[in-house]
This record gives sequence, C-alpha cells and structure tokens, in this order.
Amino acid sequence: VQLQASGGGLVQAGGSLRLSCAASGRTFSNNAMNWYRQAPGEDRELVASMIGGGHIDYAASVKGRFTISRSVAENTLSLQMNSLKPEDTGRYYCRIGQYWGQGTLVTVSS
Repeated sequence: VQLQASGGGLVQAGGSLRLSCAASGRTFSNNAMNWYRQAPGEDRELVASMIGGGHIDYAASVKGRFTISRSVAENTLSLQMNSLKPEDTGRYYCRIGQYWGQGTLVTVSS
C-alpha cells in the first residue's frame, strides 16, 4: 500500500492550495482518513479527519478554511485549503488507516 501526497507549494497569505493523497495497493472505504501537518520545530498535529466517510472534524485553527473530502472512485483523499495564513506553513501528511504518505510541503508567505 502506498499513499502519494501532492499539491503543496509556495503561496501568498490569503491564497489557496488543494492537497491530494492518492492511494494505491488497496481500496479504502470506511477507514479513518486524516491530514496532519508538522511545522518546523513543532510536533505533528492533526488538521482534519474523516471517519467512515461521514464524521468530519477539524482543528480549531483551520475550521472554516479547510475542507477534507474523498473520492471513492479515484481512491483519493483531498484537503482544500483556503485563506491560508503564514502559520499554516509546514509539511502536510495524509494518513489512511495505518498508512502514511510521505508529506508535501506548504509554505505560506506573508
């Protein structure tokens, strides 16, 4: 099983990015699906989660700005990030069940 995260990059504050996590090797349906991020020098934190394709939760710092979604047909997990702030800078990791992606770097300039 592999998770390939993509979509990171450099964006100005107020901008948007869409992260994708493509899964291969098996189909995920009711597993817990999560996005984490890790800022330089900080612990990894949970940003968004989706359980069983239904229940969704967000960290308080991103609520109203980030949206987690999935495509069953494409076996892909996504994170739409709007109104980005410099404090959103970090490496973003997808996690589906016990599997982790390699991370994609997001840098938000002020």
